[in-house]
Amino acid sequence: MPPVTTSSNVTFHPCFLRFDAASVSFSGKMVALIATYVLSRVVHHLLKPFSQPYMTSDLVIGLILASLPHARDSFTSLFSITLENIVDFGMISYAFVLGLEMDPYVIFKSPTRHAMVAYAGTVSTFVAACAITPWLHYLRNSSVITFTLSLSISLSGSGSHILTRLMTYLKVGKSDIGKLSIGAGVHSDMITMFSVVLSFVFFPLQETANFREGIKTAVKTGAALMLQTLLAAKISPVFMNWINQSNPEGKPLKGSHLVLSMAFMTVICSLAPWMGYNSCLSAFMGGLFLPSEGRISKWTISRINNLLSTLFYPLFFFWVGLRVDISSFAVGNIGTWVRLFCLILIATIGKVGGTLICGLTLGYHRPELVAVGLLLTAKGHFHVYFAVDALRVRKIDVTTCISMVILIFLSVIHTPFIVKHIIERARKRVPVQRMTLRWLDPSSELRILLCLHGTHNLESGISLMEISRGKPAPGLFVHVTDMIELTEKIASTLVPGEGVDNMTITDNSVTEMRDEITRAFQTHINENVDGGIMLSRMLVLSTFNSMPQDISVLAEDLMVSLILLPFHKRLKADGTLDEGHPGFRHVTRKLLRNAPCSIGILVDRGFGFTERLSTSSVSKVAVIFIGGKDDQEALAYAGRVAWHPGVKLTVIRFLVDKNSEHEPRRVNNRASVGEQEEEMKLDDECFAEFYEKYVAGGNVAYMEKHLANSSETYTNLMSIGQYSLIIVGRAGRVNTVLTQGLNDWQQCPELGPVGDVLSGSNSASGTSILIIQLHNIKGQLDGLSDEFSIM
Repeated sequence: MPPVTTSSNVTFHPCFLRFDAASVSFSGKMVALIATYVLSRVVHHLLKPFSQPYMTSDLVIGLILASLPHARDSFTSLFSITLENIVDFGMISYAFVLGLEMDPYVIFKSPTRHAMVAYAGTVSTFVAACAITPWLHYLRNSSVITFTLSLSISLSGSGSHILTRLMTYLKVGKSDIGKLSIGAGVHSDMITMFSVVLSFVFFPLQETANFREGIKTAVKTGAALMLQTLLAAKISPVFMNWINQSNPEGKPLKGSHLVLSMAFMTVICSLAPWMGYNSCLSAFMGGLFLPSEGRISKWTISRINNLLSTLFYPLFFFWVGLRVDISSFAVGNIGTWVRLFCLILIATIGKVGGTLICGLTLGYHRPELVAVGLLLTAKGHFHVYFAVDALRVRKIDVTTCISMVILIFLSVIHTPFIVKHIIERARKRVPVQRMTLRWLDPSSELRILLCLHGTHNLESGISLMEISRGKPAPGLFVHVTDMIELTEKIASTLVPGEGVDNMTITDNSVTEMRDEITRAFQTHINENVDGGIMLSRMLVLSTFNSMPQDISVLAEDLMVSLILLPFHKRLKADGTLDEGHPGFRHVTRKLLRNAPCSIGILVDRGFGFTERLSTSSVSKVAVIFIGGKDDQEALAYAGRVAWHPGVKLTVIRFLVDKNSEHEPRRVNNRASVGEQEEEMKLDDECFAEFYEKYVAGGNVAYMEKHLANSSETYTNLMSIGQYSLIIVGRAGRVNTVLTQGLNDWQQCPELGPVGDVLSGSNSASGTSILIIQLHNIKGQLDGLSDEFSIM
């Protein structure tokens, strides 16, 4: 082709023009795809207060961006084919993992309650859809039987992975209604997927020339699918077990074995497609009968799920938007809205009705069954792909396809609101679980998780255990826990112990330290047999980043009401504290935010209570009460200390002197007058109960100080006198007149304003400080146990 000369005598070659046009087109595609990824994440962040899953933002952004004219025009037919191939491969991977996470053999067992609820909801929806949809004229170029079966199966299914992740994220997966919903969702998803697999054998998307040819194709694809299933069920366990045994946990996966495993999975899933069967459904059947347990299977599930959620889903919904073109939706046709409304009614009434009928016969409550039925209407990515695939092969028109996508979208966005409604009902019906000292049943023993950094915490740890025992009945159960950082040196000494997940430490320094701590605590208990103390030994061996989570899990499992931690700074020979360990400080700060119970921090400055016991001398302990929930918890702990015969407890209450001319004119601007009055009322009730129980009988000394402002509070804290131990609340005060400004110069905010002042270098030496924080129930279903039962 000859060059092109412009009027300005500038010559261009057509090849360069084509290259430049291709570059512009490619850049437009990249901008559209990158915008899809970025905006979907931004929208998901904005929807976080509503607990919406990623599918909501991905679908909205994909449909909107793909409907823009510039975005649609930049995707030529050639690039659209490439995009479709990527989407098809992604859905094959999705279906494979979906099957791999399921257990097909539960079908052959006696049905559980989860299964019965799933079957009832699925069957009722399927029957309703089969009875109604043929009269609504959804189909385009398809037989009535094929289309009705396909649509009915799609409406009766559930998006189990969407439902499972949402219930887990909202922390209701361990409750009885959460387990029922997740179990029923998985059963429903598996049954409907299995039904689609069988229907594609007899009713493929590509129609055959005649009935005889159809029978021949069905036999061929059915035999291939059966052979693939038998190989996956019988041969794959032997092969996968050999791979797993050759690659035990804790050792790197061998590259050759990993490649061999991936190749084996690929071959298993490719047998039926070689005979003309659907690749996506073949991958589901292959994954369904492959072993889901074992290191290779877990590795495959985690990697594919990460790739799908990170890269594939936004791209998938952009492709959906290109395919459906929402501008083609017949908005002005009344029949469109009637058919859409009927789809919603069938999916909702069918699921709820079947779930209600079955659940009532099983003895469940009606409101919770309605909620479960609504949750089971949720659909997933495969249902969207199924609808668009029907449009792709021209079995339905664009309006019907968009109607199904809208139905799926509505079925997803309502699920977080249903779950929050379940939590609200559970909070009204189920007693709130407060793992605190204040709300501890007097007839129950107190469970404490006493954490130690090393042998230097022995004396103070035993002293804390001793004064915390309270009455001999019901007593005290102390779980003495060693906090040990997992280093490379210690990791190299770990050997498998008894049980699947247990490991034994063979490092001599660690074992000797643990033995010394055990002997010291056990000796003290043996010498005080009437103390009512029970002892158990625990170990938290992890990195500092994961140690807070491990301690929280341990505290939850042991159902403790109080975690006692050593301060990260150690006492030096001159009576001052050193710079401290930043790792242990990180652990303390994390636990203060996320601990599942109340927590105490001991600033040890020579707290040797057991030495005074041996000399029959009395130990002086004080508790400072200013007000707030943490001070109320500190007062509850002091109540246990008051029962000890070797302790002389003094409670010091700081009150606002309203007649003082130095009283500040402003208090906490963020707290309303109502909040301040409510806190003062709770403070007075809590203190009156303590006074009547301990002070009035003469067991506890009482001291009252009327102060005008935080300056006077600081002066009194500095001159409080000599005590072996001072117990204070960390913070949690609404009315902060007496502590306002104390935190402006805090060195250790984790101790709170009062604790930081008392533990400072200017305070009385030799006095240890115990700072207590009430269980912060915010973010933990507001105190509702995640294993609540309301069904």
